[in-house]
Amino acid sequence: MRKLVIPKYYGRPSIGLALFGCTNRPFYHVCVFPDRALGRRYEGNILEQVGTFDPLPNQKNEKLVALNFGRLKYWIGERNAHISVPVLELLGLSGLFPIHPKSFIRAKDNRALIADQQLKAVAEAAEAEKIAQEQTTSSATSTSHPQ
Repeated sequence: MRKLVIPKYYGRPSIGLALFGCTNRPFYHVCVFPDRALGRRYEGNILEQVGTFDPLPNQKNEKLVALNFGRLKYWIGERNAHISVPVLELLGLSGLFPIHPKSFIRAKDNRALIADQQLKAVAEAAEAEKIAQEQTTSSATSTSHPQ
């Protein structure tokens, strides 16, 4: 682990997501950075890794998160670290903090999207059934009047 941050050289530390992984396969490390201004993408600026986050669902449709609560409590409580919004959402869903309002908004939007998709599916099924009935009635009338 690197030396602890000296406050006169940097601002307060921040906890955020550092992007790792490959193209089309993101993987994030929950890391402590010396300052919010320093880059989040490069490993050289990381003081400590306190967790991981895999945003793509696995075979059981789970997004995997691993967090070291002891070290998070240390950095938040004793070192007064700033926490980014995505990490606040993860910590809220994991139970360390209250659920972030952005999580509620995202859940509401997802429910509305699912409801719209279900309404479209019902409308398409009704339209397909109507077309099928018209075809059966037109074929029945054409066979009942032979020439």
